[in-house]
Amino acid sequence: MIDAGTEFGPGTAYGNALIKCGETQKRIGTADRELIQTSALNFLTPLRNFIEGDYKTIAKERKLLQNKRLDLDAAKTRLKKAKAAEARNSSEQELRITQSEFDRQAEITRLLLEGISSTHAHHLRCLNDFVEAQMTYYAQCYQYMLDLQKQLGSFPSNYLCNNNQTAATPTPSVLPNVIGSSAMASTSGLVITPPPANLNDVKEYNGSRKARVLYDYDAANSTELSLLADEVITVFSVIGMDSDWLMGERGNQKGKVPITYLELLN
Repeated sequence: MIDAGTEFGPGTAYGNALIKCGETQKRIGTADRELIQTSALNFLTPLRNFIEGDYKTIAKERKLLQNKRLDLDAAKTRLKKAKAAEARNSSEQELRITQSEFDRQAEITRLLLEGISSTHAHHLRCLNDFVEAQMTYYAQCYQYMLDLQKQLGSFPSNYLCNNNQTAATPTPSVLPNVIGSSAMASTSGLVITPPPANLNDVKEYNGSRKARVLYDYDAANSTELSLLADEVITVFSVIGMDSDWLMGERGNQKGKVPITYLELLN
């Protein structure tokens, strides 16, 4: 944008606007990189370290505890089945050993799990910092765009499109070969010529006309008709309809279509 604005000329309205937009995009890009760096440092890195470090240790110790419990259960079962005195003595000794190992592993696991609560509190603070960083980022972007909007709004009114027209359709009001409208750039800025008088004649025309679709268009609701570029449809006006729209018809399908997407055919 900045390169193109410089090429068009900073002294022209369009060139100046491109430069201002480009500078704003650079500021948004800087804020975006700061968000990524802050998020990585304050949230992602601590979380990754916990998952790859402490969490793996806890999972490992819990698995060991489960194995010790299985060994203890097996020792208890062998003691119950032991009949001879010698076998019972051996089983009792094994039971004492497995019980001691189980208790020691249970204590290790308990201490690790108790530390989880403090770890959760730390990561909750990290998550809160992440959300605040996002809020700051979006607030910055909003302020940047608000400032840009004010700067663009300071241009002379003849350089700006009509607000009502831009609200009706999402496309720029200056498009090549659309209903015969044209735009030409001069050294003093962008000059937009008004639409030809026959556009109003088309709107008042009661019959139907053929029109070629210039761009794809996705219908916003059931009252509109989706369009495909280069297809030819039938259009006609309806009394009371917005001046930026026509009624389009394709086979059994019918709905409103924006004029700026059409080239009327003779």
